[in-house]
Amino acid sequence: MTLAEKPAKKPATTRKAAAARKPAGAKADGKPVLLSGGNPQIAKADGDEAVQAYIAAMPDWKSDVGKRLDALIVRTIPDVRKAVKWNSPLYGVEGQGWFVGLHCFTKYIKIAFFQGASLQLPPPVTSRHQDTRYFHIHADDPFEDELLARWIAQAAQLPGWVP
Repeated sequence: MTLAEKPAKKPATTRKAAAARKPAGAKADGKPVLLSGGNPQIAKADGDEAVQAYIAAMPDWKSDVGKRLDALIVRTIPDVRKAVKWNSPLYGVEGQGWFVGLHCFTKYIKIAFFQGASLQLPPPVTSRHQDTRYFHIHADDPFEDELLARWIAQAAQLPGWVP
């Protein structure tokens, strides 16, 4: 059989080939994989698009809260810098590092203030890192936009976390 007589190669249909066609961290249907605790696996990327993909993939009630938190952060710090790194949206100020991050757990969303111990009326949950403080939001927890906005505004004025 000559080269011209060989039949055309069929497209690959293996799992490996299918995985090569879908975005990193996505299932075969294109939706993001949820890691343990329901945290969306979103590829590292800078910008609003990656953060919005993370928020859209947050399970159940968490997506609505994620939208509310993102809007509050943007309203409070209009020129905020956004990225997804280590499967968490991060918010920062150009040249100052990251001041806040979000992360989904099974029963709550963790808001990490990287210099939270320096905030007036610091967030209530301590960290193994002495500067970091957390605020947890559970499904039925009311939370005050005004209090969060004060923490966000203060945090954005401090030197942020630089990995």
